[in-house]
Amino acid sequence: MNWGATPTEVRRPLAGDALLPEPDGESTMALTIDAPPEDIWPWLRQLGQGRGGFYSYEWAENLVGLDIHNADEIIPEYQDIALGDEVRLGNPERYPDTKLEVAAISPERALVLQSPEDPPWWVWSFVLDPVTETETRLVVRSRISLPDNPALRVASQLVLDPVTFMMTRGMLLGIKSRVEAPVREEPLLDV
Repeated sequence: MNWGATPTEVRRPLAGDALLPEPDGESTMALTIDAPPEDIWPWLRQLGQGRGGFYSYEWAENLVGLDIHNADEIIPEYQDIALGDEVRLGNPERYPDTKLEVAAISPERALVLQSPEDPPWWVWSFVLDPVTETETRLVVRSRISLPDNPALRVASQLVLDPVTFMMTRGMLLGIKSRVEAPVREEPLLDV
């Protein structure tokens, strides 16, 4: 559940941890992107269903009807994001309660999403750590509270752990490939 993260990244406090101080489950995944934080930040700002998607396995998300469409470019109208904004995880007509809200923003540094309940049962943090002027670590932490029912707790872990691993790893790789993709130039038109 800590794919790509260093032991230090797994242990250190991250933005959003205080929102769910004693989680029942936690994963911290990370990778290095050959770009500065300002090149990665726009991809994080447009996360969400009906926006830029989650850059993961679109086919898997849509197999369960989430209606996710991953963007391959920065979309200017999806760059505005503020505290309290809703980030949908699936089609609101089919899954009206699958949403998170923006709990914290530190431009080009961290984006924290949480479930709308108080206290939240899920906190999802995206942290950009510069390594050099041209390299950044993208660290994603997910913290959850599981149901009190022991059978539901076990079932939740059996389902959530593999899904979280697969989809978060896919998201990290999807963001990396988009950020590092060569800039496409407009074709020259003969006049």
